[in-house]
Amino acid sequence: MADISRYCIPYTPFTGKLESSRVGLVSTAGVHMKTQPAFVLAGDNTVRMIPADASPELLSISHEHYEHSDAARDINCVFPIGVLRELVTEGRIGSTTQDHICMGFSQAMREIREKTSVEIASLIRRLKADAVLLTAG
Repeated sequence: MADISRYCIPYTPFTGKLESSRVGLVSTAGVHMKTQPAFVLAGDNTVRMIPADASPELLSISHEHYEHSDAARDINCVFPIGVLRELVTEGRIGSTTQDHICMGFSQAMREIREKTSVEIASLIRRLKADAVLLTAG
């Protein structure tokens, strides 16, 4: 089994100030840009990078493992990209990462643990997130 400990830190309560923090978004809701390949519905451990300034009409959901009619009307239900931008405008968070991360549905837990989670942790570090909002589909 791969050692992911070098990518992870033990849970530590957030002690920073949100008003000056860079916040990223990581989701398993199956959201992707319409210009990106859809997630494979039978199981997909890959990730899609979503630009923080992407408008909702450019996003799509390829996920059949949860009922997403509400999310289809308002993507913020599962992928609160617009909400994060509003929080920046209001001064409640400092900024967002330049990209956010989403993956699709998979039950391949070993691959998620040994590969996908390592990739996501590496991406979060590269995006220099001070805090990460996690959402699920």
